[in-house]
Amino acid sequence: MKTFIQADEPSRRDFVLGIAKSCLGVSVLPLLNGKASAVPFEGSSKAKQIPTARNVIYLYMSGGMTHLDTFGVVPGADTMGDTKCIPTSADGVQLGDGLPTVAKHMHHGAIINSMSSTQGAHEQGNYFQHTGYTMRGATRHPTMGAWLQKFQDKGNPDLPGTVVISNDSKHPGGGFFEASFQPLVLNNPSTGLQYSKRITTLGESDFDYRLNLSTKLNAGFQETYQHSSVRAYSEVYKDAVKVMKSADLTAFDLSQESDEIQTEYGDSSFGQGCLLARRLVEHGVRFVEVSLGGWDMHQDIYARLPEKISELDKALGALLGDLDRRGLLIDTLVVLTSEFGRTPKINQNSGRDHYPKAFSSVMWGGGTQGGQIYGKTDKGIEVTENKVNVPDLNATIGYALGLPLDQVIFSPTKRPFTIADKGQPLTSLFG
Repeated sequence: MKTFIQADEPSRRDFVLGIAKSCLGVSVLPLLNGKASAVPFEGSSKAKQIPTARNVIYLYMSGGMTHLDTFGVVPGADTMGDTKCIPTSADGVQLGDGLPTVAKHMHHGAIINSMSSTQGAHEQGNYFQHTGYTMRGATRHPTMGAWLQKFQDKGNPDLPGTVVISNDSKHPGGGFFEASFQPLVLNNPSTGLQYSKRITTLGESDFDYRLNLSTKLNAGFQETYQHSSVRAYSEVYKDAVKVMKSADLTAFDLSQESDEIQTEYGDSSFGQGCLLARRLVEHGVRFVEVSLGGWDMHQDIYARLPEKISELDKALGALLGDLDRRGLLIDTLVVLTSEFGRTPKINQNSGRDHYPKAFSSVMWGGGTQGGQIYGKTDKGIEVTENKVNVPDLNATIGYALGLPLDQVIFSPTKRPFTIADKGQPLTSLFG
């Protein structure tokens, strides 16, 4: 007669996530699981197109990027501070003078200058921008990579559906979706996927034997506790092994790139993250996020801004040029955004404070009609034309991917959610 020791869910979760961390050398984001179903939903956009984008590279400027010094410039305005405007490859489109490399690629880009958010604090703004929903109770909403994987194919079956290159432990991840929809999180793009190979003293047959033994030992527990969250734990092991045995594991190895290419992207973590993003997209990973922090400049902004913008300009310019040369920009949507902008008025500490009322986001490739500016502001202060709310931006990403914006998924608490709440896609960006 078999007996089993009852294990509570948190202990079981901690154990399995620890195993996953040991296998992959990375962290698995927190998850809540539940059954999903779909029904018609009123309020969300019914707009849908044949996908113009297959992949997304999502560049998140953490801390609140200053719009007036980068993509939301207003030539001649007294709100511009020390920043000057420079022309770009697109007629009538100007950028801040710290972005000369990116300026060469604006004929592929569409600037959304009329973004507006209701969230003026970092954590809340970050969450809202990533999910299209405000933080509420215990519900953790999925991000766009998880929605993409939920409605479409994973891409490369041997690699994660979403990879997040970031040090942000508060990333919403796959929200209430199952474990298989959680992103793979990498803190350092240059070290590759650590601990993803068998130790040299363990042969493949021995490795497989141990995996089979583990499966047998877990069988009783899984039979006793037939919950989706329990099944998800075994999926963690399966996915880890699949990655370890895949020939496409080399996608994470930046040493495969020439010195010339690595130099073009720059040796910063963000630059190497952008290079890794390109490699992952080439190998079938459909959603990759790379974050660049350090934009929270309440003091001495013009002493600190040149270095930060230079890092962005070098890496982003290299990414756009590289994707274009390789023919990947056609079906790869590059999105750059932030949780909010910064105040048009320079404060008493020579900095700019949080400003959710008006800021900028940008899209390149993936079917967008480049060389355009959507929306206007009054010197970067108030949105005066075509206001774009945060859910609208997420709906636009979903629209480019051909996702059903009005399709409902029920959370474990049986509450209905769609990809971008009631966000309306900016269909005019796609011609």
